Amino acid sequence: MEQKNKTFNIYCDESTHLPNDGCPYMIYGYVSVASNQIKMIREQLKAIKTKYAFNGEWKWTGIHDKTYQMYRELVEYFFSVSGLNFRAVVVDKSHIDESRAEYTYNDFYFRMYFQLLHHKTDMAALHNIYFDIKDTCSQMKLHKLKDILKYNASIGNFQFIRSHESVFLQLADVLMGAINYKLRIKTGNIEGKVVAKRRIIEYIESHSYVSLTCTSPLSAQKVNLFYISLKH
Repeated sequence: MEQKNKTFNIYCDESTHLPNDGCPYMIYGYVSVASNQIKMIREQLKAIKTKYAFNGEWKWTGIHDKTYQMYRELVEYFFSVSGLNFRAVVVDKSHIDESRAEYTYNDFYFRMYFQLLHHKTDMAALHNIYFDIKDTCSQMKLHKLKDILKYNASIGNFQFIRSHESVFLQLADVLMGAINYKLRIKTGNIEGKVVAKRRIIEYIESHSYVSLTCTSPLSAQKVNLFYISLKH
């Protein structure tokens, strides 16, 4: 493998990707971290937890009035550090036609990750990919993803980790949760009564200069969103 001049760790997760979970969109996303900043950023993120005497995992579902200030500080930190970026691909599940060959929900797992990882990687850099382990099928999925992405020379290591072990996976969960919540409000799937969550969404949109409910400009680096259209 040729020598790369930069290395990034990519922490991937998926949200509401199952067919009968009652949510209208599936989202696949990642937090990207420059490898030379990982140790510093990890320690600073852990310091936020320590400040609020919080020992658990950061999760979108954990945001409410009493935890708002901590999550606000987490998001503020994300926007303050140049070595941290976020990307997500989103698809309307009502457009998925499982009667079509290679268009099942399981097929979309791999299609979405290909879109997520292949089209936005810097070919001059090396990317180590970490996935949140979900179930007993994870290892089989990992081998297939490796095969699908084997021609992308910028991708190095593939590995599963557990979300409680990684503050970066937890950050991805929060940012993806914000997208999902905004979409569910927009579609009438939920009323969106949690004020703390609405305020976090407003903060993300105002600081990223992108709407969470549509594709962002290709040039958007800090928060890059791609909405896949399946309509013919």
